[in-house]
Amino acid sequence: MTDIAVVESNVSVYFIFQDVQKHSVHTLVFRSLKRTHDMFVADHAKPVSLDETRYSCFVKQYAVFVLPSTSISLRVCNCRLDASRTAAGVGDIHRNAGGAERSPAPHSHSLLEGGATKNSSLVARKNPTMPKPQWHAPWKLFRVISGHLGWVRSIAVEPGNQWFVTGAGDRTIKIWDLASGKLKLSLTGHISTVRGVAVSTRSPYLFSCGEDKQVKCWDLEYNKVIRHYHGHLSAVYDLDLHPTIDVLVTCSRDATARVWDIRSKANVHTLSGHTNTVATVRCQAAEPQIITGSHDSTIRLWDLIAGKTRATLTNHKKSVRALALHPRQYTLASGSADNIKQWTFPDGNFIQNLSGHNAIINAMAVNSDGVLVSGADNGTIHLWDWRTGYNFQRIHAAVQPGSLDSESGIFACMFDHSESRLITAEADKTIKVYKEDDTATEESHPINWKPEILKRKRF
Repeated sequence: MTDIAVVESNVSVYFIFQDVQKHSVHTLVFRSLKRTHDMFVADHAKPVSLDETRYSCFVKQYAVFVLPSTSISLRVCNCRLDASRTAAGVGDIHRNAGGAERSPAPHSHSLLEGGATKNSSLVARKNPTMPKPQWHAPWKLFRVISGHLGWVRSIAVEPGNQWFVTGAGDRTIKIWDLASGKLKLSLTGHISTVRGVAVSTRSPYLFSCGEDKQVKCWDLEYNKVIRHYHGHLSAVYDLDLHPTIDVLVTCSRDATARVWDIRSKANVHTLSGHTNTVATVRCQAAEPQIITGSHDSTIRLWDLIAGKTRATLTNHKKSVRALALHPRQYTLASGSADNIKQWTFPDGNFIQNLSGHNAIINAMAVNSDGVLVSGADNGTIHLWDWRTGYNFQRIHAAVQPGSLDSESGIFACMFDHSESRLITAEADKTIKVYKEDDTATEESHPINWKPEILKRKRF
């Protein structure tokens, strides 16, 4: 009994290593290669060297236990794997690596030999640089138009490019001559701030919306309201007309956007999904036909036929208050307090960030020459090259005499149809018109561009 007790006290571990199955070795080797390949993915174009010594011997360990009175000794035996099994495994690994079939990598490798060991050291990859931006003439203030008694919140230019419309906090809609800047007409009917205006391209209709929850259709031949669109439960912040079909899209503080049949006044769709105020809406003829930006920091692309969300873009971290569609490219820009972001349609794939306008961006516009304009609540205007995201000009116009410096916010901006004038609606109750400097040349106003390393966020 004492001998048995001694044996039980000395023997604490008993290992038995099972023989490795043929298919298991191949699987383990291939998985090991895959993990190594993932770790050194930059070496993916370099052929895998067939070092047979690495795979020629797999150790099968088994324990031989002896029962002395003091300790246990483990005898380890190394056994060679079946030669055919090893050769087949290495061949499969080499084929799966695909080293000889892949195209050369854009960077080079240097091999250092020390003794019998080969080490691959990666040469630093060349950092990407910003492409040279296109030269754009600087813009300068051309005219200041006064007449509103409240913050000017919205702008629309009529299709003939003869006049433009503004809506303001004084509850009026004013029509101005584009060439002279003179007031042509004032329309009253809203009982609160007018937040959005749009002029139809196919009929003599003007549409307006405001914080009084009302959406109105004005007949400009009679200068009176002919239709109301009832349905929103809170202030209506923006509207837009579809370019090819007779529907109107409005967005509201009730977290919805609504699609209206212009003539029948029917609410065709209620686009719900946002969780906070929908601040801006844009329409286009191609899919997705409706794009909305919201204070819930998301942008939604909508299927107009189904009335459902096609994609939700969640890259912004703060409220999205402005959207701009490129007139020639199938792309979009969105403005928020964190960044301006560019996207491609139809799925909303992210392109790049435009950083530097460190303010709440309320308005954006882009012309066919690739000039993107962003206006912020601190009165600053930044002009960007669309392709490269280069900020080539910054403007901060003085406020109207008698106004506070804090009343320099920009609430809306728009290019006229000739794209030679930029119109802004501002918090100092004025409308400012900008033009390109015709005397400027690339020599007199060179691009202050440095081919710096591209430091753009990916999200």
